[in-house]
Amino acid sequence: MRIIVTGSEGLIGKSIVEFLISSGHECLCLDYSNGDDLTDEEYVRDYFKNNKAECLINLFALNHHVDNQFAKEDLFNITLESFRQYMETNLTALFSVCREFARNNSAGKIINFSSTYGVVSPRKELYDQGEKHIGYSVSKAGVLMLSKHLATHLAPQITVNAVIPGGVLNNQDEEFIKKYSLQTPLGRMMNVEELNGIIGFLISEKSNYVTGAEFKIDGGWTAW
Repeated sequence: MRIIVTGSEGLIGKSIVEFLISSGHECLCLDYSNGDDLTDEEYVRDYFKNNKAECLINLFALNHHVDNQFAKEDLFNITLESFRQYMETNLTALFSVCREFARNNSAGKIINFSSTYGVVSPRKELYDQGEKHIGYSVSKAGVLMLSKHLATHLAPQITVNAVIPGGVLNNQDEEFIKKYSLQTPLGRMMNVEELNGIIGFLISEKSNYVTGAEFKIDGGWTAW
């Protein structure tokens, strides 16, 4: 199977590409770090016109992690421009990418990635140094509705589903890992390879009757 993976150079992207290739699939990798600007509509149109595939996995997203750089940002002093940037990348560009895939392929599967913060609000006690940007949460919630809308309008030729991953281990400090784990029913953060199972299912014929669905892979984080 030929699969286009956007955001291929991120933590999850690299892991999924490795999994797909090891499973015998061909991956076409797109990432901003490789010069692929998916906010450029003409670039997106040209790319999908010239690159057909059976499946599209969308992992690209703007996601500024909470650290000292953003410690002073809160609801009342974030800029509207920063909010717009989240919408532009995480929603507008995502719509563009999905639409051009559908325009240029008569059938296929689209898998979009949301976040637990698209389902529940970020828990402030995890971020002693600042707040998670509201634009991230709002845009990731929008990914879920975008996926549902596309699922109904692109059926039956193209299926569209959304994966909602929880926190992935990625060299976080011990205090953050401890706090996060205490708030997760399974008592730990996710290993990135634990997303391979849902990806394997969604790209396979076993998921042919699945569209417009949301799959939470979060250790129970959103079940509280």
